[in-house]
Amino acid sequence: MPARHFDRSRMRAVRRAAEIYQAAVGAALGVSDSAVASWENGAQTPDPEKLPALARALGRDVDDLFPRSGPPDLTDLRCDAGYYQYETAALIGTKSAGPVAAAERGERPLKDKYVPALAAAYGVSVEELRRAEARSTAKAQGEAVDEPAPAGQGSTAAPGAHPESLAAKITFVLDSSYPAPQGPPSDAEIANAVNAHAGAQVITEEGFRDLRTGVAKTAPPIVLDAVAATLGVSRMYLEPNDEVAAQVYEGLQVLAAARRGSVNQVRARGLGSQGLSSKAMALINELVTELEEKEADGSS
Repeated sequence: MPARHFDRSRMRAVRRAAEIYQAAVGAALGVSDSAVASWENGAQTPDPEKLPALARALGRDVDDLFPRSGPPDLTDLRCDAGYYQYETAALIGTKSAGPVAAAERGERPLKDKYVPALAAAYGVSVEELRRAEARSTAKAQGEAVDEPAPAGQGSTAAPGAHPESLAAKITFVLDSSYPAPQGPPSDAEIANAVNAHAGAQVITEEGFRDLRTGVAKTAPPIVLDAVAATLGVSRMYLEPNDEVAAQVYEGLQVLAAARRGSVNQVRARGLGSQGLSSKAMALINELVTELEEKEADGSS
């Protein structure tokens, strides 16, 4: 995921406008005033772990002063909490930061026993931590885990850049279908829904988490059928079929825009290099019309 953007000129302007001396900023961060000066003149760049404290020292919100496009991965969460990687060993009670380092590199997921303590230290929920972990894994595998664009904006995904692995597809659907603030269901809730649809115990909470994070690359047909039904997507979307996956992906992008209230922006247009088929767009336009009618009824 993109790192936070550090703009030295803006930092200097904000500090001067607030009439805060470089020495005061340095003292708040435990660095020298010459280090602060080097950040402002471009000789050096502050570590990403220091940006949250730097924003606080300047009386600004870190997202405002040092914005980042896109949702965070594991490294981003750690930096936003102000921890260096080596410091995470103490957070999870291990001798080294190896488990966190491996998860940030997308090599292997965190063990369940480490997750609650790390999530608490980072100030996020367990689900948010696991979703950031999935983004780290997808990034390491060179796969796209696209996120819905902010409200009022169109899709920022490159044409045809649809999720490829099963984990990336599941993560994308969850991110697209459950807008803030409530967010998506937990792994346990989804596993329960999958089992209810299947009419039998076909997957556990851990089993679904393994699918979502990429530990498990596939699942039996009965599980995939139930997962697809629970997530509200075509079973074909979960299969390794690029053409079908791209079509469903683009449809989900349109629906995500509709959920954000941007229905007028998506009427009668495709999203990818080829766009949606005329039949798919007809269905989408019917949905848009229905949404507009419901909005009109709700406001009358």
